[in-house]
Order: sequence, then C-alpha cells, then structure tokens
Amino acid sequence: MVRIMKIVVLAGGTSTERDVSLVTGSMIYHALRNKGHQTVLLDLYLGYKQEFENIFALEKDWSENFGSISENCPNISAVKALRKEHPECAIGSHVIEICRQADIVFLALHGQNGEDGKIQAMFDLLDIKYTGTDYISSALAMDKAISKELFHKYKIPTPKGITVCRSEMQIVEAWNIFPCIVKVNCGGSSVGVYRADDRQQLDKALTDAFAFEDRVLIEQYIDGREFSIGVIDGEALPVIEIAPKVGFYDYKNKYQAGTTVETCPAELDSNVTKAMQSCAESVYRALRLKTYARMDFRMDNEYQFYCLEANTLPGMTPTSLLPQEAAAIGMDFADLCQRIIDSSMCKYL
Repeated sequence: MVRIMKIVVLAGGTSTERDVSLVTGSMIYHALRNKGHQTVLLDLYLGYKQEFENIFALEKDWSENFGSISENCPNISAVKALRKEHPECAIGSHVIEICRQADIVFLALHGQNGEDGKIQAMFDLLDIKYTGTDYISSALAMDKAISKELFHKYKIPTPKGITVCRSEMQIVEAWNIFPCIVKVNCGGSSVGVYRADDRQQLDKALTDAFAFEDRVLIEQYIDGREFSIGVIDGEALPVIEIAPKVGFYDYKNKYQAGTTVETCPAELDSNVTKAMQSCAESVYRALRLKTYARMDFRMDNEYQFYCLEANTLPGMTPTSLLPQEAAAIGMDFADLCQRIIDSSMCKYL
C-alpha cells in the first residue's frame, strides 16, 4: 500500500533545459496526484508569492502554467524579466519554506542549478529530502571532462576527446580526428552540441559552443547506432535504441514527437545487450550514483560501444527514454515515479 506523502515537484529554473524541466515536472505532478499524494508543483526560479502555510491542502491544478517544449532553447532573459526582486538569485520566493514542509522533493530539474549538485547540496544543509543521487555524484556526472577521466580510470569505453577552454585554443590545432562532436562541458538535452566534418566547421562549432560555456569538449564522432540505458538502484533497464529520422539526436529530435524512432528493447544480439547493460551499471558505480540515472551510448559498425555520458535527472516528458524503458518491463509512468520516491527515501534510513 502506498504511503500518502506531501511532495513538492520542483521544476523550471533558468537552465537551457528549462522547457524540458517544466514538462517533466508537469507529468510527474499528475502521476503523483493520481497515486493519491498531496502534491505541489513549483518553479524553482519563479517561486510562489501567495500564502503558503496550508499549501498542500489547496485544491488547484498546479500545472496550469507549465507549457510545452518549443523547437528552440527558452529565452532565459525573458524568464528573468518576470521577477523584479533579486533576478540573479536562482531560488524564487518561498521555495525553501515550501520544500521544508514536504516529506520529499521530487527533483524534475535539468541542467545548471538543478542537475549539477548545487540544489542537492543546499537541501542537504537544510535537511530537506529529495529524489535522485547526492550532490557529489551529481557534480561528477554533470562535468563531462571529469566523467571521462573516471571512465578511463575504470576502463569504461568512451570516445577519444579533449577539453578546451577559451584561453587554450592552441590545443585545438593538434586535433585531427574528423568527423567530431563539439559539446559544452556541463550542458544537456543536446543544447550546445555540434558536429564538425572539417577544420572550418570545427572553428564554427567552437564559437557557437563557447556562447554557452567557457569549457567545451571535442570528441571523436562514433559512426553507427545510438542507445540509452536507464539504471535504477544499480540495475540496468532494457536497452532502448534511438534513430532520428533526420540528422542526429539534437534538441528538436529529442522532444518533438514523431522526429525519432525509438525501439525498446533494442534489436541487438543478447550478448551485446548484456555487455552494454553491464557497462551502464559500471558507469553508475564509477560516478558514485544513487537511486537512478540514464547512460547514453553509441555503437560503431564493429559492435564496439562507447559511453557518452550519464544523466542523473533524466527527462520524464512524453518522448523521454527512461519511461519507455520502464514500460518495457511492465512499469507504468506513475509506478516509475513511485519507485524513484521509494528508492530515494532509502537514502535517509
């Protein structure tokens, strides 16, 4: 029997993945309400300005202003213009006070100030329970350069790559692997990710990527198929294959329905499947992850697979991968949300 809880679903924020987070949060919110939980949906940045003393007793649809995902990144300047007081502060009005009233906070955040360990560390200091892994592993997984160092240490296959800062552009002159992928070091949802087939395209990709961050990865492009594997409590879910109809698995192909063919379980030799799942579990351990995560892979034409990165707060939108993997073993969306809560609560026993 499900224990009825007071739950804050925390979404939004000011990262480039804000729109994705809002939709993730809305879906989780409705799923938890259908489970009978007293659930409040909050935007981390915009907060809540009204009376909040009995907020969990309010009969209202909190998802009313949580919209859909556009084809382009959200306009964060426009979001910040909605707040007159302390617009540079990442936390909105009464967010902390409301979260302290909850039994647990379901983190539906993605990207900066959500998936990078900062919110998790703050909640640890304030004794607020939250879903997902802790602040240390969040930070390790979010920083792709550090992740790759750990992949190498634990002999986890990953594409060749280098990390470049704005002041170290001379390092790029030694790079001679094409095609390659340029991506921001701490981004997600394929925001700030570009393919380059030659030196001219590489220079353009670096310019575009540095518009998002000061640290950028240049990585060997693995020609072949793309996969993802969710891991819950250290155990891998079925492998899902992602095949965009046009181009690569960019922001649009991730979140616009009908742009990508997803097959779960993936059509793979059973030995390859087991090896890739075992690798995903190794990544989970190497990055010290807890509760749940999702690992992204590419596999070349020789059936050699490579781990690209780990996502510690994977998307839970209508097109997201983790819910599809859970569904393949008979776990519907609401049960997946409940499983994440139950697993997360075990951190506090």
